[in-house]
Amino acid sequence: MSYSIKAAAEKFGLTPNTLRFYEKEGLLPHVERSQSGIRRYTDEDLEWLSLICCLKNTGMGIKQIREFVNLTLLGPETLYQRCQLLRQHKAEVEGRIAEMQQLLQKVSWKIGYFEGQYQEYQKGKEKAE
Repeated sequence: MSYSIKAAAEKFGLTPNTLRFYEKEGLLPHVERSQSGIRRYTDEDLEWLSLICCLKNTGMGIKQIREFVNLTLLGPETLYQRCQLLRQHKAEVEGRIAEMQQLLQKVSWKIGYFEGQYQEYQKGKEKAE
């Protein structure tokens, strides 16, 4: 099965311009074109796009994603390097998650604090009436 650029973009909540950019940057190296030059995305291209979106949405930069794609194109002898790149990225994501958990705890604490303050305010207001 093949997909138009519009259909592929919509599937991932992207724009066709974003897909063109990814292709230009070497992130989607195997997108085929029809005889008239229209891009046709395969299921394999969509799998790549899914991985690209995952990596990008978890904070990996275009340069690192391109490095991963290039390593993949070099074949199985780069499997270890790809694993290392993904392990490093995973550690960075886990660090950001831990940091966000701490920040979330502070926000949750503040909510509890302000809810308590609001309840005290309401009690005082009821007594005054």
